[in-house]
Amino acid sequence: MPSHTTSLPRRSLLLAGGALLLGGCASAPTPADYASETPRLDLRKYFDGRLLAHGIFTDRAGRVQRRFIVHLLGRWEGERGVLEEDFEYSDGKKERRVWTLQHLGAGRYSGTAADVLGEAQGQAAGNALRWSYTLKLPVDGKVYEVDFDDWMYLVDERTLLNKARMSKFGFNLGEVTLSFQKL
Repeated sequence: MPSHTTSLPRRSLLLAGGALLLGGCASAPTPADYASETPRLDLRKYFDGRLLAHGIFTDRAGRVQRRFIVHLLGRWEGERGVLEEDFEYSDGKKERRVWTLQHLGAGRYSGTAADVLGEAQGQAAGNALRWSYTLKLPVDGKVYEVDFDDWMYLVDERTLLNKARMSKFGFNLGEVTLSFQKL
């Protein structure tokens, strides 16, 4: 007959394992989770004019691999916008990306850029926007198609925080973190 002292730890382990499994099944956040948050993020208003962003890229272990500054200029005419991004990396490298953006109504946005595969899709609610796209990323003479799960949060009328998860075939490659300031 098994003693209670040996079955109790086993039972505790089973309960703990079950709790971990249930926690792992918790639903991921959606833009709708932020619908009541203010100030409301409207890309047409926030990305209109000059902005400055500071950012880092961290690898999957959390180590900072690159630091950068981005000078941005956004212009909107009705539901269509252009966002110019000029990147300056800490190693001296410079890059430029020009987005063509479209407001589709009901907080939905789409966007294209020369180094984006297909069309980016975005959904905003409250102070948040989730932006999903595949970037053609050059590394050591090769180009990799990397998926971005990009979240933006409007903190106040001038400050926007951005956290983007980069992955390939579902495997985490690292994160990009940015802080935008309207000038």
